[in-house]
Amino acid sequence: MSDFISQFGVWGGLGMAVLQILGFTIVLLVSLAFLLLMDRKVWAAVQMRKGPNVVGAFGLLQSFADFFKFVFKEVVIPAGADRTLYLMAPLITLILAFATWAVVPVAPGWVISNLNVGVLYLFAMSSLGVYGIIIGGWASNSKYPFLGALRSAAQMVSYEVSIGFVIVTVLLFAGSMNLSTIVTAQSGGFWNWNVLAGRALIEDGWPMFLVMIPMTAIFFISALAETNRPPFDLAEAESELVAGYQVEYSSTPYLLFMIGEYLNIVLMCAMTTILFFGGWNPPFDLDTSSWPYLVSHLWFFFWFAIKVVFFFFMFAMVKALVPRYRYDQLMRLGWKIFLPTSLAAVALVGAYIVFGAQG
Repeated sequence: MSDFISQFGVWGGLGMAVLQILGFTIVLLVSLAFLLLMDRKVWAAVQMRKGPNVVGAFGLLQSFADFFKFVFKEVVIPAGADRTLYLMAPLITLILAFATWAVVPVAPGWVISNLNVGVLYLFAMSSLGVYGIIIGGWASNSKYPFLGALRSAAQMVSYEVSIGFVIVTVLLFAGSMNLSTIVTAQSGGFWNWNVLAGRALIEDGWPMFLVMIPMTAIFFISALAETNRPPFDLAEAESELVAGYQVEYSSTPYLLFMIGEYLNIVLMCAMTTILFFGGWNPPFDLDTSSWPYLVSHLWFFFWFAIKVVFFFFMFAMVKALVPRYRYDQLMRLGWKIFLPTSLAAVALVGAYIVFGAQG
């Protein structure tokens, strides 16, 4: 923002910042439409069906058709609902889901706000996201949405703890909360990515990959629970709670909830990429300093996008293959297995930083 103001003046700088945000938002929403189609196609393929294949070539425009269907349907508000809160809840979810993306770097320098406390900002926004779900469940004035909202809130809070400790291990390696710095620290080839912690082994002789590979798995599974995805979709378990906190929602408010939910899912794929798999760094070291600016940055963006799509595919495969957990199993996994394991990992990585790291 300050760069824009110094280049274009106050109003020009503001205009450029707004254009940057608009461009990022449009690319994100269009990507989301095709990722949602991919989610449905993967699920269909596992069940030996064709999936969406009517609207547009190979069903490519199905998500856009669904979008307009939701937009033009009538908004039905239940008679006993708290009207203001009922309509506020999906808006809160959507705005917070978009706001979280402000600190995600997709290529060197390609980030809306390069905060030095980016990780802290992510925690704050994802924690606030619970409020949209709680308000939506309560304002619907029905027992199913309320139970779904309670489950969802408990689940998100439980798994945020283990996600927090896993991220601390990455912060210890990078020595910074800035997401761009975390990605830059993983440059030089796939062996330097945090999942393999190659520098610790090559330079210091500490096999930290034995800690970081389980941490990556815990982060991925916790991300599934954090975003209410199968096998942890207890908040919207069809057999028990119809559709969870979204039961009484239809039309545009329901659409906003869905966009918010999928934005959070893609964000978790992006965070897995940034924290453990080198972000925009390709798996092999390549000197791009002589390349034109746009070409080199699109090259880095290509690798970031490929990794995000791969992890979204993994999310879709888990949804298609793994049966749903019971609620007590879900809580046991979070508090009794993931929390102690991630705490032990923080201690081990801390020991390496204090006693093992050179310089």
